[in-house]
Parts: sequence; C-alpha cells; structure tokens
Amino acid sequence: MIGVLALQGDVREHLTALAAAGAEARTVRRPAELDGVEGLVIPGGESTTMSKLAALFGMLEPLRERVRAGMPVYGTCAGMIMLAEKILDPRSGQETVGGIDMIVRRNAFGRQNESFEAAVEVDGVEGGPVEGVFIRAPWVESVGAEVRVLAEYGGHVVAVRQGNALATSFHPELTGDHRLHRFFTDMVRSAR
Repeated sequence: MIGVLALQGDVREHLTALAAAGAEARTVRRPAELDGVEGLVIPGGESTTMSKLAALFGMLEPLRERVRAGMPVYGTCAGMIMLAEKILDPRSGQETVGGIDMIVRRNAFGRQNESFEAAVEVDGVEGGPVEGVFIRAPWVESVGAEVRVLAEYGGHVVAVRQGNALATSFHPELTGDHRLHRFFTDMVRSAR
C-alpha cells in the first residue's frame, strides 16, 4: 500500500501512475492514514503551501519520523523540495520533511511560463530516457556523500536517491510513462 500525500498538488495523477505501476494506492491527509502505508509519494504542487498545510494537519513530525525510520518516500518537484535537508531560497516559515542530504533551489528552471518538457536519462530506469515535465521546477545545488545522483539536465542535478528516499525535480506522473513509479514501487517492495 503506497500513500500519496493529499494536502495539495497533483494527487490524482500519482494515484493513477501508481496503480498503472502495479501498486495499491490511497490518499494520505492525516497521521492515522500515514500509519497504514508502506511508502509515500509527496507530489508536485506548491512547496510553501504544502509545508503550511502539513503543519496545519499535524503531518510534519509524523512524516519526519517515518522517513527517518526508513519508510520509502518519493518526492516530485515540490515533493523534492519537501525532502531536502535545506532550501536555498525558502519562503518565510517554509519547512521541510528532510530525508535527503541535499540543498535545493526553488523555481530554479524559471517561472510558470518557462515550463518545458525534456528527455531525461535516469540511472536505474531501463528503456531509454523518461519524459520530464518541468513546471517551475527546482534543481539540486549540492548533495551529501550518501546521495546518489540519478539524473542531470542542463548541467543540473534533477533526480537523486538516498537510501529509501527518491526525488525528481520533474513530473513523471503527467506523461503516461510509469517507469519511475514502477522503480519506486520496487523500492517499497524491497524495503519490506
């Protein structure tokens, strides 16, 4: 059972992609719902809003505890920001869950009207490049020694993994290519 953090963002698309990847998926909004999942996707959306809603719903500490305890987690775009240990340019009061020893830059690829799609080679994902949808996407400025860089685009890190935590600065859930969700589903199965 894989949850999708359903506070804000592209929740439905992740539920669809996880189902297509062979996982049973459901929404997670409250700490009690978090207890019933083996892995969690933190979707794209607006990271500042997501942070504030996670605090309001009492989810920040339970999320931090589960991620520290090794629950597999996958963050896309805003979800990548939520999994960072540090944000280079946070909004006032913005907090993260942490879990990946990285520093990210919000909206690094530009504003909404500068969004784009690009083919991205992701280490560990077979079958050629995945189509990356970059919407006000972050990039990773730096990573710690335990972080494995899985993909770069335009000279910037856009996909990383540290233990059971995976993050991409792009949105694979918007493309119909479910290989990254399958990759994450396999991570959840392996963590059992």
